[in-house]
Amino acid sequence: MVKDISVFGERCPRCGKGSMVTDNSSGEMFCGNCGFVVSERIEELGPEWRAFSKEEHEDRSRAGIPTSLAMHDMGLATIIGPVDKDASGKPLSASMKSTIERLRTWDSRSQVHEPVDRNFRQAFSELDRLKDKLAVGDAVIEKAAYVYRKALEKGLVRGRSISALVAAALYAACRDTETPRTLKDIANASNIKKKDVARCYRLLIRELDLKMPVVDPVKCVARIASKAGLSEKTKRKALEILKKAEEGKISAGKDPMGLAAAALYVACVMNGENKTQKDVAEAAGVTEVTIRNRYKGLKTHLKL
Repeated sequence: MVKDISVFGERCPRCGKGSMVTDNSSGEMFCGNCGFVVSERIEELGPEWRAFSKEEHEDRSRAGIPTSLAMHDMGLATIIGPVDKDASGKPLSASMKSTIERLRTWDSRSQVHEPVDRNFRQAFSELDRLKDKLAVGDAVIEKAAYVYRKALEKGLVRGRSISALVAAALYAACRDTETPRTLKDIANASNIKKKDVARCYRLLIRELDLKMPVVDPVKCVARIASKAGLSEKTKRKALEILKKAEEGKISAGKDPMGLAAAALYVACVMNGENKTQKDVAEAAGVTEVTIRNRYKGLKTHLKL
């Protein structure tokens, strides 16, 4: 294996004969003659991103932010920095300072002069807020931004609430990536009525021809168990019950959250864990009646 090393013209401070050698893989700077290590950590000079083509590699700086669909300009715009210093670090003169200030103002104004850009700015600031509220990952946000961009391209936003469409796009992204977030969670986080988000979601599915996977109840178990404060033993028992229910084809067409909650309640009863139907129902965001109905079905089919 060939080591990535660089040789500098500096002389060793110890022996004064050898040139300084830098090992870029380990981050050490040492003397090529006597082996004296001068510095154990050096600044990484390589890029902090990946590029998949020559053009993409040339387009990017060393430490610039990665491109993202969840930014109105995809992270490709430039801004005039806020520091009033020139390239050599000297302070700007008073006349140049006022000129740069005026240029900064026009630079920020010119970035969002298109209605589409203004729409994206509003939509993605809302998406960023929902990301923090719902604690979802970057992959889900990127997918939601992609769905919203497609909706705007097709003209679905005209005459509709931007917030509702962003919430619907986020719900579609959660469904697509199998992230356990319900329509109710997203409606509460975005402060929009559940039926409005659902209406926009159906519109996106229909107009963009999206194919959504069925939510797996197994994905909901950990979330409900965590909220209800259930033990790991109960959680594992619930997963076994759901597996049997899936094999017996009794989970088809049932609300995944309700089924997961019922499986957890059955597991609580079997393990003797003191939790009521109300506790589990509140943690899952379903009614006690739903849990009772699913509970009866599971008991009958699995002969518990």
